[in-house]
Amino acid sequence: MPSSEKTLISRIRKLAGSGKRSIIKGIGDDSAILRPPAGHDLLVTTDFNLEGTHFRREWHPADSVGHRCLARGLSDIAAMCGEPIAALLSLALPADLPQKWVDDFLRGFLALANRFDVTLAGGDIAESRSGILADVMVIGSARKGKAIQRSTARVGDMIYATGTLGASAATLRTLFEAGKAPKRVRHNERLPHPYREAIGWENQKFQTKRVPHSERSEGWERHFYPEPRLAIGRYLREHRLATSMIDLSDGLSTDLAHICEESGVGATLNQNLIPIARNADLDLALHGGEDYELLFTARKSAKMPVEIAGIPVTEIGWITREKKLLITDCKSSPKKLKVRGWEHFKK
Repeated sequence: MPSSEKTLISRIRKLAGSGKRSIIKGIGDDSAILRPPAGHDLLVTTDFNLEGTHFRREWHPADSVGHRCLARGLSDIAAMCGEPIAALLSLALPADLPQKWVDDFLRGFLALANRFDVTLAGGDIAESRSGILADVMVIGSARKGKAIQRSTARVGDMIYATGTLGASAATLRTLFEAGKAPKRVRHNERLPHPYREAIGWENQKFQTKRVPHSERSEGWERHFYPEPRLAIGRYLREHRLATSMIDLSDGLSTDLAHICEESGVGATLNQNLIPIARNADLDLALHGGEDYELLFTARKSAKMPVEIAGIPVTEIGWITREKKLLITDCKSSPKKLKVRGWEHFKK
């Protein structure tokens, strides 16, 4: 079972450290005290991470769960061209959960936090009677009035996506196709974090479905240890390129629909240009979700590099006046793009 609440908080406080100058007071008081940089607006995002919905203990290593919990919030900050400052973590843990699971979760969470200079500044701990719940709040900043929003796409803008799409969903599909969950997931500690390959599946049926190493490395890392695109957001901010942006957490179709709804516009995608991951297909690239890439718009005249921070940037469509989502193969008339990405409470 986990340590007592007092012991666990003390353990987390020691691991989290004191933080940077923006953190006046972190763990140890009723509230954290933050001081954003002068001339900046605060960015605040929060995400639930629920066992059985966002992860499974039998599939996801504890450090992967911790990494993924923080990566989701950091990706939101990146999508607004911001810089992360601090995170708040609230955990609801079952009484029979081994302390080692908690330690590994914190290791994954804090390893990613340290890479991006994010301070764990507080949170809460409670006992759960229905699985693990992690509620993560990430606080960042952007220069006053300069945060990029979903609502500022303009007719005639071009649509861009970073990286490749569908890799995470392809891995999840492989897990489900196994018939039942593998008994364990372990990773190769000898590879530099986060480029670790999920290995060690014990279920024989699952092993028969393993994909080639070159494809597994991309897809499995993207699912278990996604990489927030903060460097790309920073570049787009510094060069004033993006007119609107969102991170690709729910799927290209759904997240593009969010931009169009908020901006009061439509969009057409060229399916021939969508950067599909090697282990995925067009359907997963459009609707799979959990890629944590950036989807953004820019003026047609913008001089967009083909790579930013070593990650490909691909033009995949354009913004239209008519409020419809369309997709074309450039050989026949555009068709309606169905929005089939992730959505809670689907009917």
